[in-house]
Amino acid sequence: MSCFENKVAVITGAGAGIGRALAVELARRGARLSLLDRDSAGLEETTRRCEAIGARAFAQVVDVTDWEGLRAAAEVADSELGGVDAVFAAAGIIHRGSLLDSDVADIERVMAVNWQGLMYTVKAHLPFVVRSRGGRVVTFSSAFGLVATSKYTAYNSSKFAVRGFSESLRQELADARSGVSVTCVFPGGVRTSIVRNGTFAAAENREAVVRGFEKKVARTDPEEAALIVLSGAERRRARVFVGADARMVAVLARLAGGHYQDLMPFAERLLGRRRGR
Repeated sequence: MSCFENKVAVITGAGAGIGRALAVELARRGARLSLLDRDSAGLEETTRRCEAIGARAFAQVVDVTDWEGLRAAAEVADSELGGVDAVFAAAGIIHRGSLLDSDVADIERVMAVNWQGLMYTVKAHLPFVVRSRGGRVVTFSSAFGLVATSKYTAYNSSKFAVRGFSESLRQELADARSGVSVTCVFPGGVRTSIVRNGTFAAAENREAVVRGFEKKVARTDPEEAALIVLSGAERRRARVFVGADARMVAVLARLAGGHYQDLMPFAERLLGRRRGR
């Protein structure tokens, strides 16, 4: 019996990728679902898959940067589904390009979706999660929220911010004896369309970056990622690492501390050899 059976779970970024995989797996586990995404077509397909399993799924087209829209979506989830027991803030975007070459608008959009949108999502739903007693908040950082790399200044910044937000919120809720856990997820390379749908500075070779990610980096299926995330959330883990690459990065960050940047070229070559097998 799953701890999510007969519970209400909210998922942002539910129209594709890890968000869709989470929705489908939670549907299998008997959860009632509030599915949020700005992509209406993707959201419709996820809803169809969940309902085909027999789950009750309520879909709302919402951009996570819209605070009032998220507040309204949270109220609807509470009224239509009978509360909120878990929130999975999985929406995210990526941008590649050096700071010098990148447009400010692209940097601001990454921070708005990945950090501000995640904070809006959690804050809008948190009163209902606290009321449920024993609820769960699941946030999504990245392996790039553990270590930084070049050409991803905006993405690194947003994912480091998510990590700090999650750790602080976990302490707040523990101090308040709310019974609500916070699990921060650090995915490595997952087979999603995030890079293909990302933005790129003019100096970047978009097709080469997308091809490299999809052939060499993205080794974990979204469905496998969803199972790992749910296992960690069930156990109320503070951190969940998705993929061997994410686990390796976590070890590197822990052992090397601030010196990890000196070791990044070696780590990237090692991961490249393993992915080539």
